[in-house]
Amino acid sequence: MDGPLVSVVIPAYNCAGTIRQAVESALAQDVDLEIIVIDDCSKDGLARVMADYAQSPVVFYVKNEKNCGAAGSRNRGVSLARGKYTAFLDADDWWEAGKLKKQLARMQESGCVLCGTARELVRPDGTRTGKVIPVKERISYRNLLGQNSINCSSVLALTEVLREFPMEHEEAHEDYLTWLRILQKYQTACAVNEPLLKYRLSNTGKSGSKAKSARMTFQVYRLLGFGFLKSAACFVSYALHGILKYAGFWVDSLRRM
Repeated sequence: MDGPLVSVVIPAYNCAGTIRQAVESALAQDVDLEIIVIDDCSKDGLARVMADYAQSPVVFYVKNEKNCGAAGSRNRGVSLARGKYTAFLDADDWWEAGKLKKQLARMQESGCVLCGTARELVRPDGTRTGKVIPVKERISYRNLLGQNSINCSSVLALTEVLREFPMEHEEAHEDYLTWLRILQKYQTACAVNEPLLKYRLSNTGKSGSKAKSARMTFQVYRLLGFGFLKSAACFVSYALHGILKYAGFWVDSLRRM
């Protein structure tokens, strides 16, 4: 029996309060898909929420025997994927209807192996900020070195490519490192410049600390084999783009205080 066109991989850890919105947004996509939720040893009520999908023919709930982290959970999901394409979605984010269909069309017309989208920032309580982070519709390796414009929850890629370049080094930004390695080989990614991803802001994730996130970004360049000076130059570009990207949101947040 043929598999689905798209496999949606959702790494999940202590996300009982948000997982339903993520899963439902994937189920609302008008493409043939399966949804693989990887429970990374959650200690909240995630299993009870997922029990509501036990009879679904397209939702699969998988538990890790030990904590593997987001990267390891995504890799496990990709290994189980039956779709020609795999999409990543974090358990606290969600998609607009039509996201996957628009990305599939963009990938087919461009010939790219990886596609992202623009995103709208959402507050931790789920309320929308109206702040949209745009994305270029063609992203070169050189573009990506200066800024990570590919958000993980927006990604749709060929499954075989994600198996070729699994996520590694959680001490760095493992998703950014993976996109760069993919573009080293395939040169260009594409994107749909519409906020089809609703991205929930959080200060509790491993990137919540700006200093820690900076160190992780610098480590990405070192893992690519760059020397100190080239890594520093790439990091400066990355930092400047980051300041510009979030400046409007930060100003608005200060005004609300």
